Amino acid sequence: MAEEVLLTSPGKISSYLTRSLLAVAFLTSFGSSMLYGYNLAVVNSPAAYIKNFYNRSVVSRNGTMLDEESLTLMYSLTVSIFAIGGLVGSLMVGVLVTRFGRKGTVVNTSVLVFVASVLMGFSKVCGSPEMVIVGRFITGIHSGISLSVVPMYLGEIAPKNLRGFLGLVPSIFICVGVFSAQLLGLHELLGKEEHWPLLLSLVAVPTIIQLMLLPWFPESPRYLLIEKHNVHATITALKWYRSKCNIQEEIEEMQEEQRSLSSSDTLSVWQLLLDKSVRWQVLSVVVINIGMQLSGIDAIWFYTNDIFENAGIPAGEIQYTTVGTGAIEIIGGLIGCFTIEKLGRRPLVIGGFTIMGVCCAGITLSLILQVSLPFMRYISVTCVVGIIAGFCIGPAGVPFLMTAELFKQSHRPAAYIVGGSLNWISNFTVGFVFPFLQMSAGAYCYLVFATVCCAVATYVYAFIPETKNKTFVEISRMFSKKEAVLETQALVAPGHVDTLKLRKMNGGYGTLENGSLELDSSSSAP
Repeated sequence: MAEEVLLTSPGKISSYLTRSLLAVAFLTSFGSSMLYGYNLAVVNSPAAYIKNFYNRSVVSRNGTMLDEESLTLMYSLTVSIFAIGGLVGSLMVGVLVTRFGRKGTVVNTSVLVFVASVLMGFSKVCGSPEMVIVGRFITGIHSGISLSVVPMYLGEIAPKNLRGFLGLVPSIFICVGVFSAQLLGLHELLGKEEHWPLLLSLVAVPTIIQLMLLPWFPESPRYLLIEKHNVHATITALKWYRSKCNIQEEIEEMQEEQRSLSSSDTLSVWQLLLDKSVRWQVLSVVVINIGMQLSGIDAIWFYTNDIFENAGIPAGEIQYTTVGTGAIEIIGGLIGCFTIEKLGRRPLVIGGFTIMGVCCAGITLSLILQVSLPFMRYISVTCVVGIIAGFCIGPAGVPFLMTAELFKQSHRPAAYIVGGSLNWISNFTVGFVFPFLQMSAGAYCYLVFATVCCAVATYVYAFIPETKNKTFVEISRMFSKKEAVLETQALVAPGHVDTLKLRKMNGGYGTLENGSLELDSSSSAP
């Protein structure tokens, strides 16, 4: 059962951080989210060895070597098919979490990791490049599922005053995954030609640990009550995850959310897109998820070695410098995780995107001036570090947390499908388009990313309210009020007063029932 380990803040306290909450956050992130970061970076170090393997395999089959263009195409497919698998996985989230639950989906989909690990681990022995490519595709499917399900699960089991802290734990483990791949890829460890299949197949190790422990923990209480209508299991789960707090109050808040839903069924993506009462939430998810990938972070990760080489760092030391940037990612993630409950979501996202925008502009300036001013090469390195740090402080994890917070239970799976799909499509688009953008625009290509970062920061500042310490019902009401204000501005005119009243009664899901409850209470007053 839950044991108290930490007071979250002085004064009025909503709940404590318990060992059970912390254990679930670490287990789900270690066995799922970390693999996303690991698979992003793991193919960089053994790239030359994988290409040699592809060439030798084709020679043994056909007797002829691959030309440079075909070899590059095969390796590019190996890298990019991970994002295609992620897109497929994100589209499966709604069906999986409704059928198996949040924890159940994390546990059941772990079989994908073992299948991929076996394929990639034995690919060299079998002389099959196809096994590497298919394995990468399967790991992408798993990452596409876990990137949405893990934040959803943690967001639902966390009390409102800890939702931000627990929601950013996965982003820290994503950074740990990237750092682990960079570290293990060093020549002194597994960066040798004979070890690259082992390097790719190590994804199975965290998943084994997760499978040994996670099934012992309860399912999401919100899922058990709102979707399964199992009050007894809900109480049991809450007692497991809480300590020294009134679970009755939390159950009543869940029941209020359940009553406010027009239907207990989970909405499809199409129904979500057609629901006018959540259009601002949907638009916000679209903006922050697209912005997260179009911020240029993927291009920076991909071309870090080139930028460091232009800065004059010796070729033999570049891999160690890259590992250093991985350590900076972890530090940035920790800063965001431990400050989000104090600062809030908005400052981290706005500040992170602003830092990235300024540094992207700085890279453009440094690349233009470094021919005449040699010291500008070091400014470009500083800007790379700034972009990575700014991304990990807020934009790396808060968008997934916001997707959980901006929607109620019936809308949340579809919202994650929308956000996850756009995330992966944008990821693939940047990887595919950036080389051509760089060829056509040169150093000015980073100004495109700077513009995107500033635009997203402006949107968050203007349209997304702070959700810190708010229940899901309270957050929905905040957006309902925004909708009412916009309708007032559009409808206030002679002859539209009656229409406005009707719109206010029916606008925003949950407002009709809340209005009815207030009417009943006022009519029963003496």
